[in-house]
Amino acid sequence: MDETTLVRDIWRPLGLPGLVDVHTHFMPKPVMDKVWRYFDDVGPLVGRRWPIAYRTDEQQRLAALRGFGVRAFTSLVYPHKPQMAAWLNQWAASFAAATPECLHTATFYPEPGVEGYVGQAISAGARVFKAHIQVGRYHPIDPQLDRAWGVIEDAAVPVVIHCGSGPVPGAHTGAEPIAALLARHPRLRLVVAHMGMPEYSDFLDLAERYEEVRLDTTMAFTAFVEETMPFPHSEYARLRDHGDRILFGSDFPNIPYRFVDAMRALTEVPGVDDEWLRKVFYDNAAELFGLGARDGAI
Repeated sequence: MDETTLVRDIWRPLGLPGLVDVHTHFMPKPVMDKVWRYFDDVGPLVGRRWPIAYRTDEQQRLAALRGFGVRAFTSLVYPHKPQMAAWLNQWAASFAAATPECLHTATFYPEPGVEGYVGQAISAGARVFKAHIQVGRYHPIDPQLDRAWGVIEDAAVPVVIHCGSGPVPGAHTGAEPIAALLARHPRLRLVVAHMGMPEYSDFLDLAERYEEVRLDTTMAFTAFVEETMPFPHSEYARLRDHGDRILFGSDFPNIPYRFVDAMRALTEVPGVDDEWLRKVFYDNAAELFGLGARDGAI
C-alpha cells in the first residue's frame, strides 16, 4: 500500500477534511540545498546521521503533501546571519502567493531595522513567523528584537519557534530564555517546535502559565527521537490534558523517516483518544490560523 493511502487511512476515520501541518520547510533552492548538505555532513547542530526522506524537487514535494491531504502548511524559513531575513521574507511571500495551501510565512533576525521588515511582512499578509534560536544563535530577548516582538504580539501572529535544546543544545536554547521573553511579551502566540525537546516538562509548564503558548509535535514520539530524547512517561497525562494546545508538525521534507510514521507515533501515544487526535491533526491549527471548521473551506 502506498504512503498516500496509509496517511489518509489515519485521518479519514476521524472525520477530518484533511490535515494541517504547522512545521514544513520550503525555501529558496540554494538555501534548501545548503540545509540538505548540512544534514548530509552531520553538522554540529544535527548530532547524528540524518538521511533526508523527501529529497525531491519542489513540485514533487508539494504534490506529496497534497496527496497526503494536507490542506494547509507552512514554508518555515530562517536566517543564520544578518541581512538575510528580509530576502527570505520576499521569497516566502511569492511562494505563498503561488501556493494556495501555504500559510504565508516570514522570519526575522536580531539586526537594525528588524521591526520595520517584520511590520512590512505582517502588512503584506504574513500569517506565521519562524524563529530558530538554535541555528540563529541569538537570545530571544536580544534588545534589537524587543520592538519586533511587540509588533508580532500586537498583531497576534503566531511564531513557530525552535527553542528547545534538541537535537543538540545551543547557547540560548531551553525554557529559561523563553520564560524571559514571555515575561516581557505575555500575549505572544508562540508555537514551541518539537514539543520543546528534550525540555518537554519545562515547556509544558510555560503552556500552563501562558494561555497563548502552544507546542507542535514535530519529530516527537517517533522511534528516531525516542532513542535519545524520550518523552517522559510521567507527562503523558498532562499531554492529554492539554490537547487543545498541541499542533501537528512533521518537519517535512527534512525527516529521516516517513510522514506516516510521524502520524502513527501520535496515534500510539498512551491514553489519547480520537477527539485528541482530531484537535492535534486539524482543529487546533484551524482555529489558530482562522482556517474554518472541519466542514468549512480554508
